[in-house]
Amino acid sequence: MMQKIIPHLWFDKEAKEAAELYTSIFPGSKIHKSITLHNTPSGSTEIVSFELAGQSFQAISAGPLFKFNPSVSFHVRYKSKQEVDAVWHTLLQGGQVLMDLGAYPFSERYGWLQDKYGLSWQIDYVGDAEIKQVISPMIMFVGQVCGEAEQAVNFWSSVFSSGSFSRVMRYGQGEEPDREGTLRFGAFSLIGQELETMDSAHEHAFQFNEAISFIVNCDNQAEIDRYWQKLSAVPEAEQCGWLKDKYGFSWQIVPREMGRLLQSGSQEITDRVTQALLVMKKLDLARLQAAYEGKPLD
Repeated sequence: MMQKIIPHLWFDKEAKEAAELYTSIFPGSKIHKSITLHNTPSGSTEIVSFELAGQSFQAISAGPLFKFNPSVSFHVRYKSKQEVDAVWHTLLQGGQVLMDLGAYPFSERYGWLQDKYGLSWQIDYVGDAEIKQVISPMIMFVGQVCGEAEQAVNFWSSVFSSGSFSRVMRYGQGEEPDREGTLRFGAFSLIGQELETMDSAHEHAFQFNEAISFIVNCDNQAEIDRYWQKLSAVPEAEQCGWLKDKYGFSWQIVPREMGRLLQSGSQEITDRVTQALLVMKKLDLARLQAAYEGKPLD
């Protein structure tokens, strides 16, 4: 099954450079393609599609509007401590430690870092535990949405008519400021993708932003309309297929055909589709196809 939900990373200028670094670190990784869009609000922007450990990712170089923070990180699991150490030291170059690499009650070898681009990674030794997915996005609910992680997963599961928790750990009594019963850790799936979540009531100087969003590849306009109607909760955040849900998390609701529309023709065609895209909030597949074909949009 083609991956339906794809993590999207917003860089200032380093999307291609970062993709090259990440694909050099994780086995089963490669860059698929890159394309430049001209005359966007950010000027010329580069979009890079790549694969890490068999999973699809996308990145964009679109200016310094958004910065990564630990509200979304990527949890990487290995069966050997040597792999943990090697990846840790490579990703840490130019970055900073958020939790020291060492032994913890939940793992014999674990660390949390920000790489030189600010992207957060949790590197973890899992021993003999089954690894269904090497890299899983971890979504941390802090600030005003702290305590809502479980509610959010249940909501997303209802939106996609697919999803369930496979593992839940809750905070207990005496673990203030975290509230008893909220999620210390939750593993869940959406349309075949393994994700993780947690609540953290400690003081954090960050929250969700557009630096990390999830692309949802839609098969038709009806699917675009359905996900848009269910997810969009912040009208002022609606732009070019982007939206924010009621928890402040960003999604991109796009036609699966978008890659073909932007990349299978000449630069002139790419520019036409780009300009049609830029004036839309919810994406209109018929109008994008018309722009691709050079037909009048009205």
